[in-house]
Amino acid sequence: MAAEVFVLGGAQSDFARNLEREGGGMFELFRDVAEAAFAATGIEPKEVETAHVGNFVGELFAGQGQLGGFFGHVHPDLAGVPASRHEAACASGSIALLAAGAEIEAGRYGLALVLGIELMRNVPGQRAAEYLGSAAWAGREAQEARYLWPYMFSDVAREYSERFGLDRAHLNAISEIAFSNAKRNPNSQTRSWAITPEHLSDTNDELNPPIEGSLRKSDCGQVTDGAAAIFLASREVAERYAKRRGIALDSLPRIKGWGHTTAPLLYSTKVSASRGQPYVFPSVRKAMLDALDRAGMADVYGCDGVEVHDCFSITEYMAIDHFGITPPGESWRAVEDGTIALGGKLPVNPSGGLIGLGHPVGATGVRMMLDAWRQVTGNAGDYQVEGAKNFATFNVGGSATTSVSFVVGI
Repeated sequence: MAAEVFVLGGAQSDFARNLEREGGGMFELFRDVAEAAFAATGIEPKEVETAHVGNFVGELFAGQGQLGGFFGHVHPDLAGVPASRHEAACASGSIALLAAGAEIEAGRYGLALVLGIELMRNVPGQRAAEYLGSAAWAGREAQEARYLWPYMFSDVAREYSERFGLDRAHLNAISEIAFSNAKRNPNSQTRSWAITPEHLSDTNDELNPPIEGSLRKSDCGQVTDGAAAIFLASREVAERYAKRRGIALDSLPRIKGWGHTTAPLLYSTKVSASRGQPYVFPSVRKAMLDALDRAGMADVYGCDGVEVHDCFSITEYMAIDHFGITPPGESWRAVEDGTIALGGKLPVNPSGGLIGLGHPVGATGVRMMLDAWRQVTGNAGDYQVEGAKNFATFNVGGSATTSVSFVVGI
């Protein structure tokens, strides 16, 4: 049995921030969230034994690589701490978490600081789309797209439509839930937005313009400047931490299960291979099942809620059936019967998700784990799932190329 990995909490930035307008940049965002994480947990920089950064395209958006070197500028006690950067497109943060957790399981280190970050609002939208497009196979797919990822996930919607049938009303409902939940989240990018039914309409091209294919503005996750940081610890470190804070060790969450798969890069290869199978993306399904199995759960209903990767409404629709919330192709059932709503049988994205909360690419996986920690410790505020003890996450990079799932629980 692998050693336990405990989750001690952390912090995230306000996803409504625009760093360029503030006169700041990548380091300021990095520093602010690291300092907030230390303040939130009471952990001292001198206690950190290893550090990991999840980031996708810092070189393109900010001209900045070698992000691990920022730790020593946050605090002198972090200078000399081993640090690594991890990239897997939108799953970069989860890959950083996996690496940190593996180091703790191996006994190399007892306390890890994991920070996910992306600066994205400092360039025009078209250029941002081009930068993010590097998670596809450059020069080989979606060459005709203006906005590559809406184009690619519109293809996912078409695949669902052809295999199972798809009603856009269900995608609109997913977005409506996301924006509604985000109103409750003090860090969400859209919390002050006025979202009316016309903003979710399929006929109002002014308020909800088509982006690519069948996807409209309301279907899309937000381009976001943001960062999140979290501490992972061995049992020994967690015991000391709990004693210092005067709390029981069993009140600290741990990573109960994880799953990680990497499919071929080309979307067409993945989808062609899955034709005739129950799931559009079998590798996604495997990552989720591996996490649940390692957590000792028969199915996803062993959890009290899930945070999933709704880079587009169709991505959440896909995650619903792949997690087993419904049978394959029947995600609409969980939308119609209220299962996924806050207060439902299995709430999905109570945080607001990527559509409502925001999607700073390299930070999303870390933010998901932080929200899982918040839920199972009763620290989610107005978007708390009552009585939550176990929460799952699903983070995806590219066209379901990299899939990572965690189960966090008490």
